[in-house]
Amino acid sequence: MRVVVAGATGLIGSRTVAGLRDHGVEVRPLSRADGVDVVTGEGLPVALRGADVVVDVTDAPSRAQATSVLFFEAATANLLDAAATAGAEHYVALSLVGADRARGGYFHAKALQEERLRRSPIPHSIVRATPFFESVEALSRSTTHADGVHVAPVPVRPVSTDDVAASVAHVAVGLPLFGVLEVAGPEEHRLDDLTAKLLAARGALREVVSDPRAPFFGALLEERTLLPGADAQLGHGSVDRWLAGR
Repeated sequence: MRVVVAGATGLIGSRTVAGLRDHGVEVRPLSRADGVDVVTGEGLPVALRGADVVVDVTDAPSRAQATSVLFFEAATANLLDAAATAGAEHYVALSLVGADRARGGYFHAKALQEERLRRSPIPHSIVRATPFFESVEALSRSTTHADGVHVAPVPVRPVSTDDVAASVAHVAVGLPLFGVLEVAGPEEHRLDDLTAKLLAARGALREVVSDPRAPFFGALLEERTLLPGADAQLGHGSVDRWLAGR
């Protein structure tokens, strides 16, 4: 089995490549350093030649809706075209829990990407993950106001990047799901409380303000937007383990 990984140098991509190699398959990581650009399509037909499975863990350069929509429209179209030309039999894409429910921002871009996959003739699998610990921490840096960090008081099951990558790799070496697998962390937190904990852990003396109107990835959140369904696959990485590993 030959698996091509787009987005192979990213947070999830590098871990996915390692996980696939642990499964004993041949892996071809794609990177701009090798002359491959998913947005323009440059180098993709050659890079995907002979691919049995294409794993798409690419990420937009911004969480802003316009930027992320443009990125995923171009990258997904180019990857699907190259995968079809190569005769790939399985396309695996990473998405996020809530893409089918949230309105706006990065969630909207991922919803459009998922819809494009469902319309493609290539058998597909979609792995939706809850927010990574790194994503929540990044949120605490980008939502600061004069009175503190504004965060929506909604429940979330944050997940470790190792758990997400392991799930993506496992799906890639299996049969296509023709649907969605959700991956989440083992613990439920409130997003504002979790943000406060992560801020305290890095010694940041900023107040966390519970604000139901505070956006996450550019979208307003409802009570269950970030929670997976009852049949989600739960990882093992807790927030305390993640903090200890840093």
